[in-house]
Amino acid sequence: MTEPFVRPDTKAFLAFLNAVPGPKMHELEAPAARAQYIAMKDIADPPVGDLGTRLDLSIPGPAGDIPATLFDPRASREPGPAIAFYHGGGFVIGNVETHASFCAEVSRVMDLPVISVDYRLAPEAPWPAAPDDCEAATRWIATSPTALGRTVTSLIVCGDSAGGNLAIVTAMALRDAPAQVPVIAQLPFYPATDVSREYPSFNEFADGYLLTRPGMVWFNAAYNADPAHVRSSPLNGDLSGLPPAVVVTASLDPIRDQGRAYAAALAQAGVPVVFREAKGNIHGFITLRQAIPSSVGDVAGALAQLKAVMAEAEGERGMAQAAG
Repeated sequence: MTEPFVRPDTKAFLAFLNAVPGPKMHELEAPAARAQYIAMKDIADPPVGDLGTRLDLSIPGPAGDIPATLFDPRASREPGPAIAFYHGGGFVIGNVETHASFCAEVSRVMDLPVISVDYRLAPEAPWPAAPDDCEAATRWIATSPTALGRTVTSLIVCGDSAGGNLAIVTAMALRDAPAQVPVIAQLPFYPATDVSREYPSFNEFADGYLLTRPGMVWFNAAYNADPAHVRSSPLNGDLSGLPPAVVVTASLDPIRDQGRAYAAALAQAGVPVVFREAKGNIHGFITLRQAIPSSVGDVAGALAQLKAVMAEAEGERGMAQAAG
């Protein structure tokens, strides 16, 4: 079989990563795995950078308050859209801090507030704790609560990997039982969309590309979700009526084919979708923009497409309101 294309900077990062001594993440208990992941952030991601507002929030949730953080390039703003962000990490690792640099960059590029939701993690809080928290937090954002200090007129849901799954699941929940304001777009990066079956990429990139097959098995065991349920495998649900999407995958990713299948299924369901694949890049690239500098372009391209999708969605919304 022909060897897959690997970008030079991706190849250099993988050589470094695969030479690091010590246990792999899936060989650790969850707290140690989280510490290992956080330690990698120092070399992987650029600084958070300047913001007009960075505010810690506490959101009422189904099992207690949900921590969250608001990132905004402005100190204040007029009413407008807001982005709800759900971090990746296999539902086991990751938090607001691991994705703070990315959220700050999105807020600056999009000139929008980004609210990063620190949902409960497995195995301490297995499925469906994460989707329950994300749905509750997003509904709270939609009410423009005083604590947020912003009037939200519409929502964009965004996340990477496990967070991409949560973005899709939240979009489905708010389609079926709408929040106070509509979800006008979704931006899942390399999302997990179907754990009910194996796809070719799961074996093709099983080892050596950061996210591994043993790692995926470890994450799935900790999350302990029902693989057939649409809140675990949204690809198996009804996708009609979902908000327009920008779906981004990485070509060297064991769950690449899940993202490809989701984009295709959206199109089949009549949902406007833009599909982008970061050729020669790996799972996790949005938080590897310092270690893999070419990832900056992948993120910029996705956000440019999101701007276009949002403009179309807001235009259609305005026409519908005028007609009504």
